[in-house]
Amino acid sequence: MSEMGESRTVIQARGVEKSYGLDGVNTVHVLRGVDLTISRGETVSIVGSSGSGKSTLLHILGGLDLATKGDVLVHGVPFASMRESQICEMRNREIGFVYQFHHLLVEFTAIENVLMPLMIRGKVTEEDRDKGVSLLSRVGLEHRLDHLPSELSGGERQRVAIARALVTDPSCVLADEPTGNLDKSSAKSFMNLVFDLNKDLKTSVVLVTHDHELANMAHRSLLLDDGLLHDR
Repeated sequence: MSEMGESRTVIQARGVEKSYGLDGVNTVHVLRGVDLTISRGETVSIVGSSGSGKSTLLHILGGLDLATKGDVLVHGVPFASMRESQICEMRNREIGFVYQFHHLLVEFTAIENVLMPLMIRGKVTEEDRDKGVSLLSRVGLEHRLDHLPSELSGGERQRVAIARALVTDPSCVLADEPTGNLDKSSAKSFMNLVFDLNKDLKTSVVLVTHDHELANMAHRSLLLDDGLLHDR
């Protein structure tokens, strides 16, 4: 965890609005003023109907998209005050992503995929590699280091993805329907792993899911409805 990660509030959304088609006539308001504070080590799930804006909110929290109004702060620093290069650096150091589709690079091995966020920074050290191996061991894949994604099961690919998300010691992991392609048993096992790692590493987790049972495993569960967040 970086020094920045020692502050209690990791990510804060303040009055976040997101609209598309800003012609004044056919405007679609997806988010209508979302306020959300994610504390260090907290797990938060967000549920909502298809098209409710869950993924849009997650992308804005991670700096992949910008709000139409309002702002997101990471450790007190607003994305709106940063240049694109600064947002990319903040994202690389402080935020990990896990998606429904693992987005592993097919020509790289499991360990190479895990180390990819560190490769983006420059030369990967032996210490970095040891860290990647340790993470893959923690997710039960110490015997699959040199396997390509095509040689892994769906659940194993997602475990590689969570190891990749954690390799930079992020303050927060944003997970967008990470169990959407897994069967019920594999999904529950995967989320148990995520929450075990959260407990051990004190990494915050924001989980978007349609599965209410999985959502209830988080410390807090919120409903996104009509562009606003509500307690469940």
